[in-house]
Amino acid sequence: MNIQNLIRPTIKALKPYSSARDEFQGNSSAMVFLDANENPFENGVNRYPDPQQRTVKSLLSKIKDIPQQNILLGNGSDEVLDLIFRAFCEPNQDNIITLPPTYGMYSVLANINAIEIKSTLLDNNFQPKVDDILKTVNENSKLLFLCTPNNPTGNSFKTKSIERLIKEFKGIVVIDEAYIDFSNEESWASRLKDFPNLIVTQTLSKAYGMAGIRLGICYSSEEIISVLNRIKPPYNVNELTQLKAIDRLSNIENVQGEIKRIVLDRNQLAQELSAINFIEKIYPSDANFLLVKVDDANLRYQQLIKNGIVIRNRTNQALCDNCLRITIGTFAENENLIMTLKSLK
Repeated sequence: MNIQNLIRPTIKALKPYSSARDEFQGNSSAMVFLDANENPFENGVNRYPDPQQRTVKSLLSKIKDIPQQNILLGNGSDEVLDLIFRAFCEPNQDNIITLPPTYGMYSVLANINAIEIKSTLLDNNFQPKVDDILKTVNENSKLLFLCTPNNPTGNSFKTKSIERLIKEFKGIVVIDEAYIDFSNEESWASRLKDFPNLIVTQTLSKAYGMAGIRLGICYSSEEIISVLNRIKPPYNVNELTQLKAIDRLSNIENVQGEIKRIVLDRNQLAQELSAINFIEKIYPSDANFLLVKVDDANLRYQQLIKNGIVIRNRTNQALCDNCLRITIGTFAENENLIMTLKSLK
């Protein structure tokens, strides 16, 4: 596959902005910086941040065993996804493929960028219908979004289905792995060398517990990463975000301990929810949440709100009739939820 044929002509011709910190890449410790029109008085954030986030990428590279040149960071995964749209999708001409029920931002970003949305529902087990997906594709289909583990269903897609889609889809396959750390499945980022049209997105918002700093991660071929780097804002990840990420990534053992705790609590919560009489089904989950089917989702959602507990009502999503999505909380929060559910009539 020739990735260059998928890039928008205007992006290929674009001359990227070169920031002051892009132009000077030497040893900064002994230099006097009079190049970027910064306030010279030191306060910790008076200088522009590293536009390539080298220290953060170095830590991620060691943790994930992926070369730094295969990593791009964004202001949340939403910025990463938007960059992908702008690099590959021609407005009012191209289309994307989504698999509802799935993460809603794919469609929002498509609408913002004037890109047609073609959707193929998952099957009743929330798995991709590969033949139907490939029949939906046409010559203007540029992006295929696979969210696995999936949001809001929590399940992982079958490896054989994903592999076939990557091989047979003639555009870019974006695998959204926001919840991969809670799963026993291997990240598709380990297969980048096998598939030149593969992009894998992850985040520090879920397992790493850093939703507040907004740091999204993109893993792909060096060719695709270079394209996205051309169009990203020069200082898209601020200094405070980088410092917080460095601190968290430097203490990976703490993160791993929290992940184990969440997975144990998820399994325990699923067991306790099964005893609630109005819960009809608890779907398998590889994420930090559970999707449950109840007798009346709107009623149960409002009852929980009145009792001071906020969950997500997903009943209006495809294939999710009367379904609620419950995030795994602390032990005390989970116990409060169970006690409240048992008291409802």
